[in-house]
Amino acid sequence: MTDLMNKLVAMSRKYGADSRYVLAGGGNTSVKADGALYVKASGTRLSDIEETGFVKMDMGKISVMFQKSYPKEDKKRESEALRDMMDARMSGETMRPSVECMLHGLFPQTFVLHLHPAMVNGMTCGKNGKQSCEALFGDKAVWVPLTKPGYTLAKACYDVFVQRKKQNGGTANILFMQNHGVIVAADTAEEIDALMDDVMTTIGLKAGELPDFTPQSAPADALDAAPVLRMLHRKSAGKACAVFHRSDAVLNMPVESIRKPFNPDQIVYCKAAVLELEPGGDVKKAYDAFAAKHGYAPKIAVMKGTGVFALGKTKKEADTALSLFLDAVKIAAYARGFGGPLPLTNDFTNFILQWEVENYRQKVAFFAGNTPRMDGKICIVTGAAQGFGEGIARAIAQQGGYVVAADMNEHGAKAVAASLCDVHGAGAAIGVYVNVADEASVKRMVDEAVMQYGGLDVMISCAGILIAGDLSALMLEQFQKVTDVNYTGYYLCAKHASAVMKLQRAADPDYTADIIEINSKSGLEGSKANFAYAGSKFGGIGLTQSFALELAPYGIKVNAVCPGNLLDGPLWSDPEKGLFRQYLDAGKVPGAKTVDDVRRFYERKVPMGRGCTEADVARAVFYLVEQQYETGQALPVTGGQVMLN
Repeated sequence: MTDLMNKLVAMSRKYGADSRYVLAGGGNTSVKADGALYVKASGTRLSDIEETGFVKMDMGKISVMFQKSYPKEDKKRESEALRDMMDARMSGETMRPSVECMLHGLFPQTFVLHLHPAMVNGMTCGKNGKQSCEALFGDKAVWVPLTKPGYTLAKACYDVFVQRKKQNGGTANILFMQNHGVIVAADTAEEIDALMDDVMTTIGLKAGELPDFTPQSAPADALDAAPVLRMLHRKSAGKACAVFHRSDAVLNMPVESIRKPFNPDQIVYCKAAVLELEPGGDVKKAYDAFAAKHGYAPKIAVMKGTGVFALGKTKKEADTALSLFLDAVKIAAYARGFGGPLPLTNDFTNFILQWEVENYRQKVAFFAGNTPRMDGKICIVTGAAQGFGEGIARAIAQQGGYVVAADMNEHGAKAVAASLCDVHGAGAAIGVYVNVADEASVKRMVDEAVMQYGGLDVMISCAGILIAGDLSALMLEQFQKVTDVNYTGYYLCAKHASAVMKLQRAADPDYTADIIEINSKSGLEGSKANFAYAGSKFGGIGLTQSFALELAPYGIKVNAVCPGNLLDGPLWSDPEKGLFRQYLDAGKVPGAKTVDDVRRFYERKVPMGRGCTEADVARAVFYLVEQQYETGQALPVTGGQVMLN
């Protein structure tokens, strides 16, 4: 059995990791051995499934279900069948099996693979799908017309199989289900691969051509609408993300081809209707009218000539909705080769919306545990490639926030973002280039946050440079460089961040946001032979207080954190360019002979006896975000070295 399970896991991961075959963790697989069926558990993903992700079922009990008479009424029938399906689990099994496990039990072959590729669904969701299936596959495949999922679909397939066996004495190993997908079955994993290759190649010869899905930049209409849509969705979900996509495929898509869903997965993750928006129109009015008409909030919004927005409680949920919607666009394109697209009927769609088993699957897929401190907050952190910026970015992700890690060191920013995604999941962070002294660059950074997440909750201006030198030695261009990054850069970040935050506040009058400058203790007291840096930081506190007064009516709190020295960070400890070396060479520390002498000098200045850490600053950031009654403040985090009067 171990060999079979290893092959099942390998087969599952192979197809689950390929977006041509599987989206949103969909699809399922199984293997049979010694009277037992091992089928994928509901809510698990094929791409990374382990042996423990399969539920052991009693084949005998599954077979009995095909002979049993169930109630005609939908809810009663599926509820009773679900109880029997759960009872068919072997002793000790606690996970819920795939909603389609009966289909797996229907096939006598050892391995079963059930997928929903867009190309295949171009045929199964095509007006001439059945005729095309018969012409392309003949007796090699079986076609099942549109049937409600769950027990009803399994029984319909069973009846077709019984009829086929009466006619030619054989069983099928390829099954196409209208508006659903394909199942292939074989006794070896190699045969499964050969069958799927045959299916994809054969259908591909007749399918329509795909349009260009290459993403394009968001226009102004999209950047204005995304924060509003996110706030409206947040009212019902508690938190929200909005993801924007624009491509030739979406721009040239006939709206009538995607107004209705093609398959159950699209309903589960995208709902049954699409919110249609006009550029420059009243987004809130259209959103509220949609919700009143349909009884649920939209998951997909299409803006004519602009692009598509996908909404979700989380980034993962929004990304999933977008992927399913774009899959529908592909299906519509492929279906041109099969007589044009054929969406689901209204009755079928309403059944899926109410279907308990599908609702369970969605709840499992997006279940979340305890609420962390930055849960769902979209945060930009400049200077995030190293030092305080990197530490703050990592702390935010650890506490459930989304991070736009921005830095002139684009490679470093992307590396930080990639590591955060490795730990916290896809979409937890993105890395972007920014030169905070360049307004166009800052705007692109903020726009990227809006495109990828739908808005901005916390702007952390941490990018900064320090060039030490006394008044007689420091060059004008050095002074201006420090001022451009530390002072002007903060102004530009606040300017463009607040524009997005104001849009969100207009959509939700109870919403609050934060702009936080990572300042310095040098913003609270002068610094000998370091006037360029200290002056920029004193100026930063002046900006903080002024921004706070201006932005308070919009629910935007503006504060500064004034850390002590991050003695273990690269700013101080870099052996060639660090401040220990700069201060030693500049003679700033009397009597210092080595960088260790300089370090000890600065440690003795701190009553707490150590330098500041990234964790110290991150805790201050969390405090400023969580409190609701302070703005315009400069919060020292200096270990007592600098105390406010």
